[in-house]
Amino acid sequence: MARANDEAAAALEEYAELFALNGGDAFRVRSYQKAAKSIAGHPEDLRTTPVRQIPGVGEAIAKKVEEFLARGSFRQLDDLRGKVPDGVRRLTRIPSLGPKKALFLFQELGVDSPEALAEAIRSDRLTGVRGFGAKTEENLLKGIEQMEQSGRRVHLGVATDLAEKVIASLPAERIAYAGSLRRMRETIGDIDILAVGPVSLMEVFSGQPYVTEVIAAGERKTSVRTDRGIQVDLRVVPAESWGAALVYFTGSKEHNVHIREMAVKKGWKLSEYGLFDADDQVIAAASEEDIYAALGMRWVPPPLREDGGEIKAALRGELPELVTLDDLKGDLHTHTNLTDGIASLEDMVAAAAARGYAYYAITDHAPDLVMQRMTLDKALEQRAQIAALQAKYPDMRLLQGTELNIAPDGSVDWPLDVLEGFDVRVASVHSHFGQSREEMTRRFIAACENPGVHIIGHPTTRKIGKREPVDADWEAVFRAAARTGTAMEIDSYPDRADLPSDLVRLARHHGVKFSIDSDSHAIPHLAHQRFGVGIAQRAWLTTDDVINTWPLERLLTFLGRP
Repeated sequence: MARANDEAAAALEEYAELFALNGGDAFRVRSYQKAAKSIAGHPEDLRTTPVRQIPGVGEAIAKKVEEFLARGSFRQLDDLRGKVPDGVRRLTRIPSLGPKKALFLFQELGVDSPEALAEAIRSDRLTGVRGFGAKTEENLLKGIEQMEQSGRRVHLGVATDLAEKVIASLPAERIAYAGSLRRMRETIGDIDILAVGPVSLMEVFSGQPYVTEVIAAGERKTSVRTDRGIQVDLRVVPAESWGAALVYFTGSKEHNVHIREMAVKKGWKLSEYGLFDADDQVIAAASEEDIYAALGMRWVPPPLREDGGEIKAALRGELPELVTLDDLKGDLHTHTNLTDGIASLEDMVAAAAARGYAYYAITDHAPDLVMQRMTLDKALEQRAQIAALQAKYPDMRLLQGTELNIAPDGSVDWPLDVLEGFDVRVASVHSHFGQSREEMTRRFIAACENPGVHIIGHPTTRKIGKREPVDADWEAVFRAAARTGTAMEIDSYPDRADLPSDLVRLARHHGVKFSIDSDSHAIPHLAHQRFGVGIAQRAWLTTDDVINTWPLERLLTFLGRP
């Protein structure tokens, strides 16, 4: 996605937040949030697009966006920034604390930051204050802790975007990211970049506009803080040691310790500079494949390097043929502007066809998610539109699906006779996240046992840094899914990354199949699939495990469709 779109959308989001904190009209707040969502989801670069042509962007908002593009801000945003302390804005990022309560805490009690709120709760300053009972205080303390933890790590989408920007900005002979980002961990603490090139790369790196602070500078390593708040370490390595450096700095630490011990047993030494024999002669260094081969094993894909059995499998020649992005033949969970998406049905289908998909499902929300104002009549009208569109795309099978809501008792929106009219039925939890472990487990099992449900969407419901996963007996849920032939989704949206890789491995152990979906609400979101594939690779999945890598006929058989 174009960076100008992201920056302008972030400025409008910030304005909406500040406007709300100053007691602004809720309707106008929502209009700015909606415009921000439209701009972020617009597939064309904002600098080459007439702003007023973007849905949801009226005259007043367009003027602000144009001023932002010209100078990096707009007057009304500057004015509000001066009125609201940054700490008060941080208060609104605590889960369950809205702008009204944040403003009340600041104006009435002088609470001007999450840290000050935690102290006020612990010192009983909120006792007896209306709207801040014991349960609320407990939830706020949990939210503060969660926010602090998430502040130290970012999700894979943010980290990848920044790493790719850094790589594009540096004129290196060879350059790549390493560390937990290369291993496709779902959250990232900092970013490691390796490069082959002149020492002057360090100066070029330090002078980039995304750098806000140079933490340490040297000839071989420079560390900076970026405008995303993330630390990036750039290391210049010798070309002849590229493979060894990539192994060393990709990690994990446990994986590296294991292979170093293997080298030691042979009387060798493995470091970031290479694999050396007892006489310090180089055995291998230039490529990762050479190093693994010298140790008697196949190259280990980075997402597997967690010392979770991959070394033993590589020594035996038994590493799985991991699912790849190219293996995906379609996407089974996407949205249009009929519910909460940005783009039209026609535009989403065209974008899917451009990706070369063999099949593509549209799964707009079902009626029980009331805010989406969906009805069966609207769904049937969409079904007719999909049938008409199909003629334009003879090489891509269009599937009409629905994203159902799993109610607290495990039921879903429509009865079976209605559900049978939809090709793909994804069922997700969208409410009552605080149910007990037993209640939540029963809820998921009931959904799995519903013959109208094909896939459980974003099963843990987590949003990284915003919402904790629900509590369920996942062993019991996965046993039910395997028994009923219900697939579990790997939602590729990077702030969801759901199922996480550890639960994917557990589900696979029970024989569950998976669907790697984008959960797209805009055209650029279709590209999120690579993050879902990373999760699948970390969980050792092959194409046999993933239903949307299957040929159309096999998929339709799984879905029970003609």
